[in-house]
Amino acid sequence: MIEIIQPKQFKTVPWKNGKGETIEMAINSAGTLEDFDWRLSMASVVEDGIFSNFEGYTRNLILIAGDGINLQHNDNKIDRLSQLLDLATFDGGNKTVGNLHNAEITDFNIITRTSHFITQVDCQLKAKAHVLEEGDFCFIYSLFNDATLTVGSQQDVIILPAQHLMQITQLKKNFAAVDGQYIIIVYLTSRK
Repeated sequence: MIEIIQPKQFKTVPWKNGKGETIEMAINSAGTLEDFDWRLSMASVVEDGIFSNFEGYTRNLILIAGDGINLQHNDNKIDRLSQLLDLATFDGGNKTVGNLHNAEITDFNIITRTSHFITQVDCQLKAKAHVLEEGDFCFIYSLFNDATLTVGSQQDVIILPAQHLMQITQLKKNFAAVDGQYIIIVYLTSRK
């Protein structure tokens, strides 16, 4: 099943630590801020500070606007995100401090319950007939321009408008290919 989630369907929710707001794009059925299996969201980071604690979860954070941010985990390991679509993957239970390079940034977040899902993130600066891999869930997001999904042997074309989120459930191998620029592709596979 393919669904396109429009920006008007996104929800604004407070950060778990209360220091900002997140635009929640998609969350598993019956999921809440306190108890979910997977969630995709965007957030603006306007000042340096400690990230919310998501113990038991894996976080994938992608830079989608702004000059960049350093993420320091447990006072040692540092992820430096400076180019669009730079990605950091880390344990949500880490003590993570974000330090902005200059001004505010916007990030794209995938947070998954580590015991339930394996997450694979594929950031494509330029995708040309990029064949999608299989997964229980696949999400596609295009930053600036419409993307196209070519589906099946009939070569049906589905347009994904920029800044809309496509959700594909039970994606089979070689089912579809995507074309576009500055695209985030997320695969979630159940560990069960």
